[in-house]
Amino acid sequence: MLKKFAYTLFLLLPGSVLANQPKEWQLGFQKSASETMSDIVWFHDYMLLPVITAITVFVLFLIAYACIRFRASKNKEASTTSHNTFIEVIWTLVPCLILIVLAVPSFKVLYSQDEIPKADVTIKAIGYQWYWGYEYPDENIIFDSYMIEEKDLKEGQPRLLSVDNEVYVPVNKVVKVMITANDVLHAWALPSFGVKRDAVPGRINETWFKADRTGTFYGQCSELCGIKHAFMPITVNVVTEEEYNQWLEKAKVEFAKEEINNNIKLAKQIKEIN
Repeated sequence: MLKKFAYTLFLLLPGSVLANQPKEWQLGFQKSASETMSDIVWFHDYMLLPVITAITVFVLFLIAYACIRFRASKNKEASTTSHNTFIEVIWTLVPCLILIVLAVPSFKVLYSQDEIPKADVTIKAIGYQWYWGYEYPDENIIFDSYMIEEKDLKEGQPRLLSVDNEVYVPVNKVVKVMITANDVLHAWALPSFGVKRDAVPGRINETWFKADRTGTFYGQCSELCGIKHAFMPITVNVVTEEEYNQWLEKAKVEFAKEEINNNIKLAKQIKEIN
């Protein structure tokens, strides 16, 4: 019996969800793949949950105590007490102290997310209805990333998360992501990296991550952007530096930005002639 209880508890713990993508019946966060996400998980598990649990238990105790102690059968005449200065001071000061205790580590996490270190790789993510476009400005690479339809999925590719052109980044390198949109509001989110930034038309937001392990990580647009909001997945492959350089060589041929610009110029020239 004890063994079954321990096994059930293990399944419910957030840390037991060892996944780079959502799993059925999952509770808690995905396994972190960056220092930022590890800080978020720590803050949630060791600061927020204990405080929330303690407050919930305390309030439940007060409700149960009030129901039993002040029930009508035991108190024929209702109390006329309307104020208690000591209790009012306590219920004002204690929440303030709790918020101060929570504020210190939360500011640290927020500051680490907003303070972008010197980038090793820079990526620009552009939200469209309904897919993502990517640019590597320093590498002259540009491509679009569409969700793979369910009928075209290969073995091992998760439904609604797989894309035709995936983002590649090297492990243990600082990746800066510039995020914008071409039409409506979108949001670029990768849970395992602790990253989520709105994509706003006419504006560029910035975020960053430093993946500490290799693997394929999945995210989705996290802004209600229209009818196909649920069909704009994000797939990021974290690989070794050698594998990243090999991908760059192929991508510079397949996704060269200059060729696209040349095609646009050629189309304009043909249009002018006509």
